[in-house]
Amino acid sequence: MQSVDYRVLCSLRRIIRAVAIYSRRLNSGFGLTSPQLICLRAVVSNESITLSRLTSEVSLSPSTVTGIVDRLEAKGLLKRERSREDRRKVYLLPSPEGRDIAERSPSLLQDRLSSSLNKLSDEEQILIAESLERVVHLMEVQDFDASPNLIINQISVKLT
Repeated sequence: MQSVDYRVLCSLRRIIRAVAIYSRRLNSGFGLTSPQLICLRAVVSNESITLSRLTSEVSLSPSTVTGIVDRLEAKGLLKRERSREDRRKVYLLPSPEGRDIAERSPSLLQDRLSSSLNKLSDEEQILIAESLERVVHLMEVQDFDASPNLIINQISVKLT
């Protein structure tokens, strides 16, 4: 019988692999990575948001979000607009194409996972979320920058 720590590690590796595969499919279908889509959706849902608020909302570092916003702006999916009241503030606004992609793009969760989660009771869904949050806490990565670059066993998986 395999040890619990081995089973947990194997499960985490399978999750990471599934996320990497999903990200490649998202990139080939929409030209976006998961972190880019997360940021684009946050901008669309807020209509207008500052970079610092976006950084907080998506739980990524300021430098990571700046790079993502630069790429989204270069693709014409959002634009920066300086505040008329306070010229120091810059707001991010979705373009019509950015809004369209955010609405047409698939769930951020893999369709199968999303569908399976929706079939569970609210209590079971909450239990899964709390268990995953506990794993993060046990790994002592609660302040971890969830940047799109994951290093797995000396193999780099680029998600942006």
